[in-house]
Amino acid sequence: MNRNHLSMPKSSRFSAPHGDSATIKLWGLPISPLTMTETLDRVEDLIDAGDPSYVITANLNFAMLAKSDPKLRAAARGAAFIVADGMPFVWAARRKGRPLPGRVTGADLLPAICGRAAQRGHRVVLAGGGPGVAEIAAERLRAANPGLRLMGMDAPHFRRNGANEVNAFVDRLRLVDPDVLLLACSQPEGELWLAANCERLGVPVCVQVGAAVDFAAGRVQRAPHWAQRSGLEWAFRLSREPRRLASRYLMNAIYLATQHP
Repeated sequence: MNRNHLSMPKSSRFSAPHGDSATIKLWGLPISPLTMTETLDRVEDLIDAGDPSYVITANLNFAMLAKSDPKLRAAARGAAFIVADGMPFVWAARRKGRPLPGRVTGADLLPAICGRAAQRGHRVVLAGGGPGVAEIAAERLRAANPGLRLMGMDAPHFRRNGANEVNAFVDRLRLVDPDVLLLACSQPEGELWLAANCERLGVPVCVQVGAAVDFAAGRVQRAPHWAQRSGLEWAFRLSREPRRLASRYLMNAIYLATQHP
């Protein structure tokens, strides 16, 4: 891939590996205590470096699944960094005496990356969600960020679709040659696929953003700010999608009550 814009020197603002004291170990995951601005700065560092990488926004469900899935734990170890997408991480870090500056959710990170990309001229691909949803979200994000170089495209279901569909998606993505891939898949399918295909994709920054694409497309209403700040965003989502989310949130609650961070 040709990345002529990567001529500036690599920044050393965020060079600490997962094992460094800069991270906070919570439920077995090395969480980087970053603000949204610091997260965007680190994304820029990865783009400047130009090497394939992926970032994980970890919520409690991800931590629960990783505990019993060695492939998901390996995916976490291979991430460039992990940020806390969930108030339980914020509360647990505070109890450990190493408070996080707050959450960095996929729902917030998606538009924030697009805003920074519009300023810097980075190329972004938003892929996944239901048919046509990424294109609708991309259109709305371009309208909100003049000059944003963003393409929306459908993505195959990586477990259901055959190799031909997946290979066609990868070929199209490589042809676009983005600086950032925002992939909207179910959890943990998206994280596992990015970890397994990061080198093949060759994209400097990949992020699994899940339901954030539905928020960006205006298809699903996000919880009010007061619910987000108080840690009750899950209750709002549960009230909107009880059949899909009830069993997941019950398991998360049991995990939170029984597993020490």
